[in-house]
Amino acid sequence: MYDAQIPQSTVDQTDIKFSARGVQVHYGDTHAIKNVDVDIADKTVTAFIGPSGCGKSTFLRCLNRMNDTIDVCRVAGDIRLDGVDIYDKRIDPVQLRARVGMVFQKPNPFPKSIYDNVAYGPRIHGLARNKAELDEIVENALRRGAIWNEVKDRLDAPGTGLSGGQQQRLCIARAVATEPEVLLMDEPCSALDPIATAQIEELIDELRRSYSLVIVTHSMQQAARVSQKTAFFHLGHLVEFGETGQIFTNPVDERTESYITGRIG
Repeated sequence: MYDAQIPQSTVDQTDIKFSARGVQVHYGDTHAIKNVDVDIADKTVTAFIGPSGCGKSTFLRCLNRMNDTIDVCRVAGDIRLDGVDIYDKRIDPVQLRARVGMVFQKPNPFPKSIYDNVAYGPRIHGLARNKAELDEIVENALRRGAIWNEVKDRLDAPGTGLSGGQQQRLCIARAVATEPEVLLMDEPCSALDPIATAQIEELIDELRRSYSLVIVTHSMQQAARVSQKTAFFHLGHLVEFGETGQIFTNPVDERTESYITGRIG
């Protein structure tokens, strides 16, 4: 009854970035994620939608092992990045998170300068041999975060002094500075005004040329605007997954249709 409706042709096998099979997540006695199977494509925006508490953010955090930081959380099943089991004991979560960056719901710049916010990751991962190389990495990341022109003359100013939308773009620049392959975004626009939201959405469309992006959003309109694939979660189950246009116009599962039309939510 709860098997997700996943067309066999949803993702070309050669383009799979993440593959998840039989994923279960428990918080203590709470069964938060129930037997999720999904393939996430490269150079694609995949949106996770569903009611509050349905498990979409919990599953997102499985993809870079952020749930490891929660003592009562247990993750079971198989999650692979480029075919490699990311929960293998030999995998260093810190190195994994350099490959799988994350942008959170609330902009969270470090209490450091704009420059040091972006330089932090490349420094700890040894990506620059000297100051000139670090300067180049910081500039490139700020350009990819679509904020370089606004901050290039005040890189020593605190990142916390920027507007909310600018802070979120700084956090995106910080995430891409370590040259990740995947960007996870957990409701990145929920704390932003409509103008800043439009800027982030435009940036997401630009970034998908270089990265696989997975975005959790409470806004179905946003999912429809920015994503090519959509996964609908409900009560811990992945109910349906497919092309965004098909999910929104011709869903297979009646629960998906009920959510999209506002009957559940």
